[in-house]
Amino acid sequence: MNVLVSISCITYNHEDFIADAIEGFLMQKTNFDYEILIGEDCSTDRTREIVEAYIAKYPDRIKLVTSEKNVGAAKNEERLFRLSQGKYIAECEGDDYWTDPYKLQKQVDYLEENPECTMCFHAAEIVRAPKIPTGRRVAPYGTDRISPIRDIILGGGGFCPTASLVYPKNAVTEPPEFLMNSHVGDYPLQLILSSQGHAYYINECMSVYRTDVKNSWTNQFNTSTNIKERMIEVNKGDIQILMAFNLYTDFKFKDWVEQAIYEKKYAIVISSRLPKDPDDRRFEEYLKSLSIKKRFKLLAYNTFPKSYGILARYKNYFLTKKLLS
Repeated sequence: MNVLVSISCITYNHEDFIADAIEGFLMQKTNFDYEILIGEDCSTDRTREIVEAYIAKYPDRIKLVTSEKNVGAAKNEERLFRLSQGKYIAECEGDDYWTDPYKLQKQVDYLEENPECTMCFHAAEIVRAPKIPTGRRVAPYGTDRISPIRDIILGGGGFCPTASLVYPKNAVTEPPEFLMNSHVGDYPLQLILSSQGHAYYINECMSVYRTDVKNSWTNQFNTSTNIKERMIEVNKGDIQILMAFNLYTDFKFKDWVEQAIYEKKYAIVISSRLPKDPDDRRFEEYLKSLSIKKRFKLLAYNTFPKSYGILARYKNYFLTKKLLS
């Protein structure tokens, strides 16, 4: 089999969801061959049993990658990357799933016709586990378009739905250390990929991002007993990612990276209620440059994160409803 695309699916304790992910892979209609690599990280539920049942039916299509001990999400992702045979990698974690049978074909067609593109992504529907509609989508733009790296730097890891990513494997020939050691994997990956060429967005909902999944990073964050402390930790982690990315790209995108860092610093100041560093003049200049609207949004989000999230969800719901009507 001459594999053009390797589907990379990391999974841990996803017994209620992994079948949806695999069915989404198997339904793809393409004019090329693809392989399905599933990194099963020693789940304590029936996840491996379900994966093995699918392998028994599709032994030439699905490959199980596992170990005797849990390795964690980053190393699980890395071993799938190393074993992948395809020219392109398509990402989808075990609690998300694809909904369009032509998703891979559409994205690969664009990548093949535009070799300078190093990341292709699309819109995703948001549902609450198990499959409760929210009326919300992750859709950063209203039309198909090139996504400037500025938007990806400033947008954070949630800007591109992870299950929507397809990219050339050679865009990450040797994964840098900060990709493997960061507190999250999606944000640094998107930064690295978009810095190698250009990112392209397809304005079609072709996958589902599932929230409220037990043990997921997002659910642990949202259910934290001290969400402000978690927000400080996350913002500090993002700053480390951005600083490492600055070095990785030899400061090619430093203006946008510094703006993103200042936003994270401002968030930490608000969440912790600590005084600003009086010697950080550039940070002070950044604060002065903020519009009243921007200051209010950052203040609201970092002071009342849960309430702000509810308001944002309602706003997105009504905007989506208006667009679809």
